[in-house]
Amino acid sequence: MNKIIAKNPTARHNYTIEDIIETGIVLSGTEIKSIRKGKVNLKDSYAGIKNGELYIYNLHISPYEFGNIYNKDPLRDRKLLVTRSQINKLFGLIKQKGYSLVPISLYFKGNFVKVELGIGKGKKLYDKRRDIAKKDAERRMLQHIDK
Repeated sequence: MNKIIAKNPTARHNYTIEDIIETGIVLSGTEIKSIRKGKVNLKDSYAGIKNGELYIYNLHISPYEFGNIYNKDPLRDRKLLVTRSQINKLFGLIKQKGYSLVPISLYFKGNFVKVELGIGKGKKLYDKRRDIAKKDAERRMLQHIDK
């Protein structure tokens, strides 16, 4: 059973997600304690490949209040744990025009923290408007049926 810690509210709004992969993440002890309290923000985060390894950037984990000198920088780059073949596949996809690695959610799987990464293409403004109009039309139809 997966316990969701945080979701990225803008991921599916700004990107068309074509594929999803599950990755592990390297964290310190005080970061885990802060995550267990739910003090994490995925909103502006993104992932990328640096020196042949996968990293997540701008993932904000608030400092643990009782951590003292053991607290890390809240916005530091954190390494994601995937296999070499997955990194090579992702590197090939990122090089294509318009593809990005977007964190969708952060959750516990057993005792481990996992990151759900989406491989997506950025949406244009008219795509976003079309999606909003479609959701609005579905909502109106459901309200009309209920009456």
